[in-house]
Amino acid sequence: MPESNGALARQQQLADDIARGAHGEPHKDDSALARQQQLADDIARAGGPKLANPDDADSVGVTMFDLPGSNDLTITVLLGREHLQRAPSQSLVRIESRNDKRKYLGVVTAGPFAEPDGLRADSDILKAVATHRGDYLPPFHGRVQVTILGEEVKGGELTPPRLRPLPNSPVFVLKDDEAAKVLKCGGDVRLGLAVGHEQVEVGAPAKAKSVFPRHTAILGTTGGGKSTTVSGLVSRARAAGMAVILLDVEGEYTAMHEPTDHKGMQEGLRARNLTPEGVPVKDMTVYHLVGRGTANPGHPNRKEFSLQFARLSPYAVMEILDLSDAQQERFLKAFDITKEMMRDLNIFPTRDSGEQQRMALENDEFERGYPRMMLSLLMDVVGACLARSEKGPKEGRGKGKGSDDEEEAAPSAFEPQTPALRDSEGKGKLAKRLNAANPPGNAISWRAVLGRLARLNRMKVFHNEGGKPPMTYTNLVRPGSLSVIDLSDSGFSELNNLVIADILRGVQDVQDDSYSAYESVKAKGDTAAEPPRVLIVVEEAHEFLSEERIARTPVLFEQVAKIAKRGRKRWLGLCFVTQLPSHLPKQVLGLCNSFILHKLQDPQVVTLLKRTVGGVDEGLWDRLPNLAPGQAVVSFPHFARPLLVSIDPSQAKLRMTD
Repeated sequence: MPESNGALARQQQLADDIARGAHGEPHKDDSALARQQQLADDIARAGGPKLANPDDADSVGVTMFDLPGSNDLTITVLLGREHLQRAPSQSLVRIESRNDKRKYLGVVTAGPFAEPDGLRADSDILKAVATHRGDYLPPFHGRVQVTILGEEVKGGELTPPRLRPLPNSPVFVLKDDEAAKVLKCGGDVRLGLAVGHEQVEVGAPAKAKSVFPRHTAILGTTGGGKSTTVSGLVSRARAAGMAVILLDVEGEYTAMHEPTDHKGMQEGLRARNLTPEGVPVKDMTVYHLVGRGTANPGHPNRKEFSLQFARLSPYAVMEILDLSDAQQERFLKAFDITKEMMRDLNIFPTRDSGEQQRMALENDEFERGYPRMMLSLLMDVVGACLARSEKGPKEGRGKGKGSDDEEEAAPSAFEPQTPALRDSEGKGKLAKRLNAANPPGNAISWRAVLGRLARLNRMKVFHNEGGKPPMTYTNLVRPGSLSVIDLSDSGFSELNNLVIADILRGVQDVQDDSYSAYESVKAKGDTAAEPPRVLIVVEEAHEFLSEERIARTPVLFEQVAKIAKRGRKRWLGLCFVTQLPSHLPKQVLGLCNSFILHKLQDPQVVTLLKRTVGGVDEGLWDRLPNLAPGQAVVSFPHFARPLLVSIDPSQAKLRMTD
């Protein structure tokens, strides 16, 4: 009988013994074990896979032959039973090709799976043993799927592999210190530990210009662990000397000056030899709008601030207020009249200031508003235009420019808020400007514009004489500081968007000035201090930059895109955090080079991210919908490959932790 037939016969005999034992018949242990050994010898003589190689005592397994369905850069590796759990998923391995002495580095992307020797895992024999509660466990081995990262050359560098490892080549699991060097995943802004390794720390270098200034996205469903990730990221970025600005729409981070009191967090920290720790009070400030509350009124370093209407681009204001075309036409007409009134009233530019005259000429209203313009003055002009349109064309035009009764052309029912317009001289100047501009009629549209502006004015968040001072943006970019902008009591998203737009614009201006001064000093050959490294975290980014909102607010999005592009060279990094990544436009995701992906179950979102985030293997994509809280697929530019990471528990207190 041929040798292979003899192996099959002994295999069947062994199966019969197993079946008889499962039904309660006496089982001859010695003879069964002897036949198992004889079967293993037959398999070895027939050229089957070796489960151990005496020449490679440290190897955990060997490569298998390729099959017709094998894929490029993937290798099947068989493990001995005693090594089954030494190559967990995501662990790094080195393959030493048996004959050509080439070395390859790979990552376990599937498995380890346990398979019986010489039997199918779903064979009737094993089913009988399992269903009849037999205690027999046949010989088995392990199998993993390895994705080749590259061929290892002198100096430890990796090059794209030109060949594949030969069959029966030994496979070694890399130790943690060697794996960390290969993965290049270290950094002083620690995120957590790499899954598949015992103590491989994952982080990002705070001073690498290729990482944080190139922008980050933290995405995931509710309960996936985004808040914990944000807390650890901002705490360690601040400790590394960065100026961190956190736009907090829920007030969740306003208690980060306290150590966490969450028992689950504390236990997780102890397991990683970390301790609960809050951000030092001197380095953390909670800002909230004037007239609005804060989620943590007891914070020891709390400040109110007001907005400057003059900083807001009129085009961005129109978009945020969602004005119709007719309303936009009237708003811009009133805006132009207001600028002329400011010149007439010697507010800006003043007659004796050549610098202000230059600023007025060079001002780009797609970028920012008109210097020193007050919302109250703009409302007065809109109110005058409304009163003029209600009086009718003939009555509203007055008796002509230069007539003695020109002052009467100003609507009599109109009562201005601005003190300079309450006397006869101010009313006369306004009447002249209205007659010269001849604004369009239609009281309904003017009333709608005035109503939207009045809604803004009723918030009482804009700076006026004697009120709360506006934000001092230089305080936000202080190295080693954490500034939490608490928007939890804003009331509606339009106000949040006004604040976010104002903060982004103000911080960019400060960074531009710092960078210009830095380059000017360097050009002279002198030593100059580098501009501060700034990280702005935008929570619930889908409310600020949603797909449908961008279609209605292209100017606002262009401002953000310009900040993002300029920020890459000026150390101004953005971090977008959202639980609804499907609402973010593709353009926003395209601005990001770093991704932290928590649990995501929407197949369309996963498909979109597959086209955006490069280098993530299918095994990680398959895991994404089922990630446990605190796990994330992390991709940073300095990584050798994206990693599955167990995020560190938050050391600081979060207000809404379950």
